[in-house]
Amino acid sequence: MPALAHRLIRRTHGARSQETNGQSWGGSVPKTLILAKASAFPATDKGNATTQTGLCQRLKQQLKLHGVNTPCSRHTQEGYVQIDAREIILIRKRNTTQTADRGLTFWTQWLAAICALILLLCALATMKTGEVEAHYRILAAFILLGSVPSYSMMQVYHKHHGYLVGLGRLLAGWLVLLSGLTVVAFITKTSELFSREVIISLALGGFALQACLYVPLHNLSRRYQQKLQAARTSLIIGTGDLAQELADKLVRNRNEPLVGLVAADDQPSPSNGLYPVIGSLAHLRDLIATHQIRRLYIALPLTEAEQIEGLYIDLLDSSVDVIWTPDLQSLILLNHSVSDIEGLPAIHLNESPLTSYPTAAASKAIMDRTVALIAIILLSPVLLATAIAVKRSSPGPILFKQKRHGWNGKIIEVWKFRSMRMHDDQEVKQASRDDPRVTRVGQFIRRTSLDELPQLFNALQGRMSLVGPRPHAVAHNDYYTGKIDAYMARHRIKPGITGLAQISGYRGETETIDKMEKRVELDLAYINNWSLWLDIKILIKTPLTLLSKNIY
Repeated sequence: MPALAHRLIRRTHGARSQETNGQSWGGSVPKTLILAKASAFPATDKGNATTQTGLCQRLKQQLKLHGVNTPCSRHTQEGYVQIDAREIILIRKRNTTQTADRGLTFWTQWLAAICALILLLCALATMKTGEVEAHYRILAAFILLGSVPSYSMMQVYHKHHGYLVGLGRLLAGWLVLLSGLTVVAFITKTSELFSREVIISLALGGFALQACLYVPLHNLSRRYQQKLQAARTSLIIGTGDLAQELADKLVRNRNEPLVGLVAADDQPSPSNGLYPVIGSLAHLRDLIATHQIRRLYIALPLTEAEQIEGLYIDLLDSSVDVIWTPDLQSLILLNHSVSDIEGLPAIHLNESPLTSYPTAAASKAIMDRTVALIAIILLSPVLLATAIAVKRSSPGPILFKQKRHGWNGKIIEVWKFRSMRMHDDQEVKQASRDDPRVTRVGQFIRRTSLDELPQLFNALQGRMSLVGPRPHAVAHNDYYTGKIDAYMARHRIKPGITGLAQISGYRGETETIDKMEKRVELDLAYINNWSLWLDIKILIKTPLTLLSKNIY
């Protein structure tokens, strides 16, 4: 443990004054916690266990060796001590394994599609004008350059997608590319140079051509991948719940042939699941040779850390892939990923999806503000009529403004059309069925969700998103925090006007803890699986859930 602490300090202490991703920390230094396992430090006195004070002071001395003076606070929790190291700045951003897969599968299909699109554009231009004029050649170059980020953002040509999902993402990527080209033409005032017939034919025929190419190429790619995987027989070391779940996933996804499980103890125990235990670690080398194993998964609990280390070192002499699957099932993970801090492997247990890769926050913000602006323009008559109706329904302001928690717990002001009469009750209460506070106009706009329309302006301001966990009143957050595990983790992304929980039937009043727990579960599922494509699907499904019986 001390050696690891030394390496972390050496790699991170030098970054104290640097700017990370264009953002300078300046005088605001984020708090960093180092978790030190008690058993990793030698006892302060012979025959006695290491005390909390001894642990704290010993690690503090190690920090001082590297010029770091830090206050030292002690908290005991399952044998760990937390050291508040305020002067150490870890490298904030890193490459993540969750970025889009742009391997051979992507580039092969992309190249075929782009060549076909350019040939189609040249053919259409020649049929219209008799030659490929300069502006059509420039358009071809923009298609070539713009298709990579557009298709990457929508995860087009992913080798694990089925045909329908793949075609859906191809359509989404093509629409994003066409939208970008339209914006460029509008800004540069060059749209009049292009024939409408050519552009419409390219838009429709281009997708049809790409779809025709996608199916056979995707089929070839999957067959090639399956052929590689068929020769990669695997074993799982471990027989517990984690090993069983890993085996289920490998078999369900048909990733590679699974021979069976290997018991960590010397004597193999009977399997508790569907998969056979074919031996123990004592006979691992014989099992590898007999079954021609090419990949080993280590699925042992963290309590077996010493055994895992020895096992890995022993396997370095074998020509097998070794993959360690840490047992994190007892933790509530949030957008987790694996990376390295300048060579040190790191597991990110909790991270906002908007900071997990560089373009996430920007791409979501662009879509939010663009769609919000268009919606405000199109719905302006509805907004005006609703405002007049609210004003006439009862004395008071048109808008109801309330402080709520936003991204990362920041307090924001959320707007709604006022649906209740003015009252002196200071306690924040959810609206209930036949609530006397709700006006007649309020009943209508709440049931049709028209009261939420002013939040389009919140999205335009950047306080909210179109899609995300619904923001709750601060008083409600204070009430549920501690009663529901990871309740405040739902704020690791911008709150939304609609969300996964809302289209799944959890709109309106949450009068029981069970209902709120289910809503939080869906909010966390949204964060763990966030993508622009998921936002688009939720937006499409939202109108179908507006007239819910739970809204009053």
